[in-house]
Amino acid sequence: MTDMLDPDNIPEHIAIIMDGNGRWAQHRGLPRSMGHKAGLDSLRIVVRALNTLGVKYLTVYAFSTENWKRPKEEVGMLMSLIREYIYREIMALHRQKVKLSFIGDLTGLPEDVQHRLSQAVEKTRMNPGMHFNIALNYGGREEILHAARCLAKQIRAGDMDPQDIDDQVWQKYLYTAGTPDPELIIRTSGEMRLSNFLLWQGAYSELVVTECLWPDFREDDLLEAIREFQGRQRRFGGVT
Repeated sequence: MTDMLDPDNIPEHIAIIMDGNGRWAQHRGLPRSMGHKAGLDSLRIVVRALNTLGVKYLTVYAFSTENWKRPKEEVGMLMSLIREYIYREIMALHRQKVKLSFIGDLTGLPEDVQHRLSQAVEKTRMNPGMHFNIALNYGGREEILHAARCLAKQIRAGDMDPQDIDDQVWQKYLYTAGTPDPELIIRTSGEMRLSNFLLWQGAYSELVVTECLWPDFREDDLLEAIREFQGRQRRFGGVT
C-alpha cells in the first residue's frame, strides 16, 4: 500500500491515541492486562513502519494523568509494562537509530521507572532517526498550566514582559518544546475525542479515527490513515 502514498506529502509528525486495549481483551474473555500487552506488538510495528517511511516525529499517548484513577492493580501492571517495554525494546530502537524521549510530569512516576527512562533517553539521544515521544503521566490541560506557571515565574522575576509572550515563546515552555505540531492525530477504537492529548499542539491537526482497536492496529491500518490524511485539504482557518 506504500505505493499508494504521495511520498512528498508524508506527515512530518504523527501522534497516536492508542485506545482499545481493555475492550480488545474483554471481547476475548481475557484480563485487561493481556490487552495492554498485545498493544505493545502494535507499537513495535508502528514505530518500525514510520521510521522506515521517513516520518520525523512520532508521539504516542501511553499513560495519562487521568489513568491514575484506574484500579490499583491495573496501574501497577501498566508501570510494569513501561519497565518491560524500555528494557526489551531499547536496543531494537537504538539499532533503528530512533531517538527516544518522554513527555509529561515524569516526576510523578515511580523512581525506578524514571531511572529507566533517563537511561533510554541517554542511550538514544544522538540517534539521527525518527524522534519517538512517549507521553507518560501526561495531560494536555496540565501541560498548559505548567507552561503558564513557568512564564508567570519569569514575569514575576522581571525576566520577561507579558507583551513578549507569543506562540513561539509559549511553545518553549510546553513538554514538546522543539517538536513541531503534529499534522496528523490518529485515534483507534472509534472514540471521537482527544482525551486531553496535545490540546495546544493539535489545534490544526488532521484527525483520523479508526474503529480498529489498538492491539489489532497494523501497518495497513497505519498507511490507510496516512492515505486519508493525504486526501484532506488543509486550510488552517482560511480558504483556498
